Amino acid sequence: MRLNRLIRYINTAIAVLVILAGLGVWWMAWRPLPRTSGTIAANVADKVTVSFDRLGEPHITAANQDDLLFAQGYLTAQERMWQMDALRRRAAGDLCEIVGSAALELDEEARRLRMRRIAEEAAVTMPAGDHAAFAAYARGVNAYIDSHRGRLPLEFTLLGYDPRPWSVVDTILIGLYMFRDLTNSYPDDVLKGQMLNGGDRAKVDFLFPVRTGWEMQPGSNAWAIAGAHTASGKPIVSNDMHLEFSIPGIWFLVHLRAPGLNVAGVSLPGVPGVIVGHNERVAWGVTNLHFDVQDLYIERFDDRTGRYEFRGQVLQARQERELIPVKNGPRVELVNWLTVHGPVRAVGKLRLALRWSAAEPGSFQFPFLDVDRAGNWQEFTKAISRFPGPAQNFVYGDVDGNIGYHASGRLPIRKGFLGDVPVDGASGNFEWQGFIPFDQLPVAFNPPSGLIVTSNQNPFPADYPYTVNGIFASQYRSNQIRDMLKGRNGLRPEDTLAVQKDVYSGFHRYLAAAVVAAYDRLGGHKDLADAIALLRTWNGQMDKDRPEPLMTWLAYTHFRRAMADSASPGKGAAYEIQIAPAVIENLLRARPAGWFRNYDETLLQTLADAVEEGRRMQGPDVKKWAYGAYLTVTIAHPIGHRLPLVAGYFDIGPVWMSGSSTTVKQTTRLLGPSMRMNADLGDWDRSLMNLPIGESGHVLSRHYKDQWDAYYNGTSFPMQFRQVDPVSTLEFVPGGR
Repeated sequence: MRLNRLIRYINTAIAVLVILAGLGVWWMAWRPLPRTSGTIAANVADKVTVSFDRLGEPHITAANQDDLLFAQGYLTAQERMWQMDALRRRAAGDLCEIVGSAALELDEEARRLRMRRIAEEAAVTMPAGDHAAFAAYARGVNAYIDSHRGRLPLEFTLLGYDPRPWSVVDTILIGLYMFRDLTNSYPDDVLKGQMLNGGDRAKVDFLFPVRTGWEMQPGSNAWAIAGAHTASGKPIVSNDMHLEFSIPGIWFLVHLRAPGLNVAGVSLPGVPGVIVGHNERVAWGVTNLHFDVQDLYIERFDDRTGRYEFRGQVLQARQERELIPVKNGPRVELVNWLTVHGPVRAVGKLRLALRWSAAEPGSFQFPFLDVDRAGNWQEFTKAISRFPGPAQNFVYGDVDGNIGYHASGRLPIRKGFLGDVPVDGASGNFEWQGFIPFDQLPVAFNPPSGLIVTSNQNPFPADYPYTVNGIFASQYRSNQIRDMLKGRNGLRPEDTLAVQKDVYSGFHRYLAAAVVAAYDRLGGHKDLADAIALLRTWNGQMDKDRPEPLMTWLAYTHFRRAMADSASPGKGAAYEIQIAPAVIENLLRARPAGWFRNYDETLLQTLADAVEEGRRMQGPDVKKWAYGAYLTVTIAHPIGHRLPLVAGYFDIGPVWMSGSSTTVKQTTRLLGPSMRMNADLGDWDRSLMNLPIGESGHVLSRHYKDQWDAYYNGTSFPMQFRQVDPVSTLEFVPGGR
């Protein structure tokens, strides 16, 4: 009897705990789920109708732009509010306020770059139309926040805070976050300067080519195919932007309809409009240009007084004090000194001031709503002509059969210097001479080949009249795309999707062949026989299930370190962060004297080091190695990942991945394609689009991870445009405050 009573007591206790846990989940995670049906009284002039498709994408129809952007702000916030708040905090340097001192280094860097101050200045100087669009979007975000106090997304509850109201400044901060992410090249200038100090200048310059050679990450692919080569007889425009993995992902699918506007594609949470996509007449994609828009100036600076020299005069730097709030801790004070070049930072004994195009007065504009409305090449290029940055390659196609390309952004004019290392700031001899005019930036329209491809490679011709410096990608991805598309006709979106997921690496295939040739010439090294036998017949596919990609990747890292140590002794580990496959290929093809005693011996030694490292990781039998066990990706939710027992519900992975930095499907442990679009201008509804993970940031939403399987397996979804199959319908009606 006592045992029975004990069992009943235990069962009752378990039942109570289950009920309490269920109530907790309902209260914290289920109640905040977005509304996708019914009616919401809102501060709109006319009714706004929203149809949600099976992926959760909102198709918004409004009678005017203000109501449209209000609805976009509201709907994005109800799916991604915590992500939006985290992004603006990451940009402004306010993360410590919610997570504590662990984020102090990130906050200090954002404050040194003056991100919030730049955004506040831009909010005053930006064009009135852009400001009005941001304000309408902010009203929508704030309507969501105000109506959801007490039932905000789970992350706010776990961290114990509510978001402050959204503002125009916050939207600008999101733009600046992307600007910094895609143009932050000044650490490379510091590294090159350090390697030159005690290194061989010619060799160090070889390692840091200013026109080609780096496989910069993040990267992207975009191309346009003329109708002569497609099944529909109209162009296909494809784009897959490669960015750091995150959950939720960086993009949000949306379809916007109002008088004079009908556009679908990916938007940036916190920002109105569509960034990449298509309207009724044109489609476009973008890749990062990677032109250098940051320069470092060595200032003759007095830390005690803030005085410095410039053009023979002693000037007073402006002082700005930053107070960083820290959760459960005292505020941290940071002092910024600003010279004529920008904020000053200490690097060893040097005082370096950073000039950055994003910080130039009056530089912020937002042309994407004009891009969204563009109906032809002239309207499209007029819109992107006022795009300040981050500098991009825009690829274009229209229903009239035209394809085009135009570089865009504010690119500094340098005379007498490259901007690849810190320069003397006191002399005044290294100042920018304005910006390259838009009509002199690289452009192409209806090329005879019927194919335009950009994969971050250098688009500037050798005789370009302005100084060119950038972290341009080597040609491996762009060459592979061209090789897969040239000479083909009858192409469909499914065919271009297959190109986007291709994992052939021309570089790793070359390196494998070079190692095999070295082995054949030198002989010996019997312990490498099994590895050589595999590399001899390898097809260059960076496949997760094969051993050869792991061998060549490890050999690459060891050879790269050896190159750097030859150029600047002891700096190999520092240069290891630089991705320079084309530099290695160029060196191995030319084999100039002075780098190694014997190139073949060095190649075989790097393979031997690679095999030894691989055996430590995956065992003695190289035939049983698997590249995917090394290239393993976990996409961790920044908050949910830290929760015991339930982290797996929040995260993706760990999963094996194929690809590399030099494959069309550019993949590393940190980044990969952040979206895939294949727009068919002959039939919009045959176009394909997918995100890596899902539309929603709510872990209990059915759209939290519903696109992952398609993304991982290389399939996609039709872009619903002319014909939308609604799963549910929501209406905003006038009546809110």
